[in-house]
Amino acid sequence: MQNLMNKTFTNLIFALFCTSTIFIEQTSAQTVYRKIGNYKVYYGWAHNYPQDWMILRRFDNEGRNYLLMVNPQTLETKINESSFYQIKPMTMEQAREFFKSTPYQKALSKAEKQSVNIQDAGIESGIPKQTGISLTADLCPSHRPLDKRIFTDIFTEFKKVERPVPIALSITGIWMRQHPQDLAWLKQMQANREIYITWINHSFNHRVSLKAPLKENFLLEPGTDISYEVLETEQAMLRNGLLPSVFFRFPGLVSDQQLVYRITGFGLIPVGTDAWLAKGQQPQNGSIVLIHGNGNEPVGVNDFIKLLQSKTRSIAGKQWLLYDLRESVDEEFSETP
Repeated sequence: MQNLMNKTFTNLIFALFCTSTIFIEQTSAQTVYRKIGNYKVYYGWAHNYPQDWMILRRFDNEGRNYLLMVNPQTLETKINESSFYQIKPMTMEQAREFFKSTPYQKALSKAEKQSVNIQDAGIESGIPKQTGISLTADLCPSHRPLDKRIFTDIFTEFKKVERPVPIALSITGIWMRQHPQDLAWLKQMQANREIYITWINHSFNHRVSLKAPLKENFLLEPGTDISYEVLETEQAMLRNGLLPSVFFRFPGLVSDQQLVYRITGFGLIPVGTDAWLAKGQQPQNGSIVLIHGNGNEPVGVNDFIKLLQSKTRSIAGKQWLLYDLRESVDEEFSETP
């Protein structure tokens, strides 16, 4: 009898250990979801002691149900099985009211207040007291290969003081489809802890017309399916082993008020820039800097490399750093009443 009890206890401990191991692995590593089904917008509250999460999406994969969630205090996103959490479904309005005092909701609200601009709506900078910048690089559709200088140079400059080096990449579905080898190279840099990537949704198709006025261009082109542009890009990220963030960058930085509210309605924070280097805009402390990493804008990349070289001594003394976009936005709105 005693042996049976010992064996039962041992089996129970083993089962608990396996469950814990699975939980840890799923929360610490990004899985490739190859058979996504029933992918949908789904809002609510999820709790696993001691953390509260806001649910953004729900989907199935190989017989299991998953949640895409955001920590509203840190803007960190995570995917995990729904069975691990206590869940309360909500409307978007209810969820925003429930989490209204958090940096995530404050950032959404600020983006909406800046929605009247036809260009560069959304969050444009972090907090000015930061001695450095948040670097964002756009991967719009392009036949040219990835401009790898950006990534090798920031790693070389920062490896002694900041590793992995944070960078935010605005990625399109078309770019992922056309550049699997470049994407694999980026993922390997992240796996090697050389860089840490925050993946920004940049739409799936990134359509652009050389003739149409801005009010009818990019995502404002008549007939554009915004749900497809947002959700199909997220699913493409998941199929490629990328973790979607809560950020969205408008193609061409072009939007109108209605479009901004459509994007925040998906729970995404529009991110602009106050320093598009190829246009001669100079970064300040706390700037969200924009360059293009798709090979189409060598001028901006060259300007960024010159900026890095000019900051070599400050970087070595930790007086000029690259900041994680999530932390920049989080810290800005943590200090806002």
